[in-house]
Amino acid sequence: MSRAAVALVVCLLALAGCAETGSIPTTAATGAVEQIPIEVQKPNGPGPFPAIVVVHDCSGLSTTSSGAPGRWARELVGRGYVTVIPDSFTTRGFPNGVCTDARPGRNDVSPAHRTRDAYAALAHARSLPYVAGTRVGLMGGSHGGSTTLASMLAPDGDAAPLAQEKRAGFAAAVALYPSCAPGPRTWRSASGVYRPVAPLLILVGEKDDWTPAAPCQALTDAAQRAGYPVSIKVYPGAHHSFDSPAPVRYVAARINANAPGGRGATTGGDPRAWADAIREVVAFFGQRLK
Repeated sequence: MSRAAVALVVCLLALAGCAETGSIPTTAATGAVEQIPIEVQKPNGPGPFPAIVVVHDCSGLSTTSSGAPGRWARELVGRGYVTVIPDSFTTRGFPNGVCTDARPGRNDVSPAHRTRDAYAALAHARSLPYVAGTRVGLMGGSHGGSTTLASMLAPDGDAAPLAQEKRAGFAAAVALYPSCAPGPRTWRSASGVYRPVAPLLILVGEKDDWTPAAPCQALTDAAQRAGYPVSIKVYPGAHHSFDSPAPVRYVAARINANAPGGRGATTGGDPRAWADAIREVVAFFGQRLK
């Protein structure tokens, strides 16, 4: 993508660096090419910097969303990373996310479909003159964590979707409280064992009732037995969205395949888990991208 294709560029000349907003081409669930919004933030200086694509959760990126991508971007930009945040929902009819919206169209923005957005964001990152193109990572929480798993899954063969892009893709990834059980909307492999294209770290809360820790532990154990670079940390007592500043609360309207009746989930921050997650993410990406 050329620099001229960016719709709007705003450089905020402050300590946080520069922010750039615009759009990038990606592929819809129908196979049609479409444009989705994107935001890029960078540290001050010419670079080249390592970069991280941050994929949002089920609440999207509106003013009523969780705000998690922005919180992570602030932490990462302050440590010398460019962050690239694609918006998978707004232009596809879900500006307020899909956490409680059960319309059939939500399947068109499933984690499996959002892999194309992640790789479109990777391509955009590599087009930026201040990004070190071989040192780009991926991370996301919840729906974004599941998108991270789907995006990092190694292709079963050359005919698999995004096979070429994956093999020359992200250098490392972090999935925060993802849905780890295999399925058509998340990930599937011919062997049934999760094999990532690059090292993967999973961070999840012990008390998560939306995307439980047990399937993530099982995924990690099976991957490690097969010799694949997957690691996990489970935070005792922590719930879903442990990186949130909001108090723990249960919302009955949330769509939850792991709940009786398919609705209801608990989310809320855990300061200790959040502080440790920052350390884990910084150390993990620091070893692999810097």
